[in-house]
Amino acid sequence: MRSAIILVGGEARRAGGQEKYFFSYNGKTFIEHILGALREVVDEIVLAAKDPAQCERFSHLDGVRCVSDIRKEIGPMGGLHAGVIEVRGDLVVVVACDMPCINPRVIEHLFSFMDDYDAVIPSWKPGMIEPLHAIYRREALLAYLEQPEHDSLHEMVGSMRVRFVGIDELRGLDPELKTFTNVNKIEELERMKRG
Repeated sequence: MRSAIILVGGEARRAGGQEKYFFSYNGKTFIEHILGALREVVDEIVLAAKDPAQCERFSHLDGVRCVSDIRKEIGPMGGLHAGVIEVRGDLVVVVACDMPCINPRVIEHLFSFMDDYDAVIPSWKPGMIEPLHAIYRREALLAYLEQPEHDSLHEMVGSMRVRFVGIDELRGLDPELKTFTNVNKIEELERMKRG
């Protein structure tokens, strides 16, 4: 079974406090775009939010579950921790909510590399990676995240057996690499809309 965790709990400071997952692009919200892409390649989707009030914002979405951070104030690691406890799949794709152009073919390709690895992570160059657009083995995530002092994404990746996939290898599936487009500011959204 394959699962997905979408991290939706950020503070949106760079977006002027606006909820990026409800930004509109090509007639759909970011979260609708992401859900549409992930539903092609996974069996379940869990949203990881900062609190129950934020989970309520997604109650209109069918076929997804929302969980709240258990460990607070540790950024994406809090959402990852809550999400990985909730999911049931052995393999988990983790994405951020500000990536509306996720390409299901790229995600499927990343899944194909799992073999005996703990994670498959796209890499632009050594040290420049996409850990929030990556595949993880659930047991490896749990092993790291269940230790309370472990709250660093960088350290987590460093503790795992990782297969890094070079970005150029993904261009055949997504020539402009739009799958990695993330939008943090209103100005970036406007530029994306202008194409």
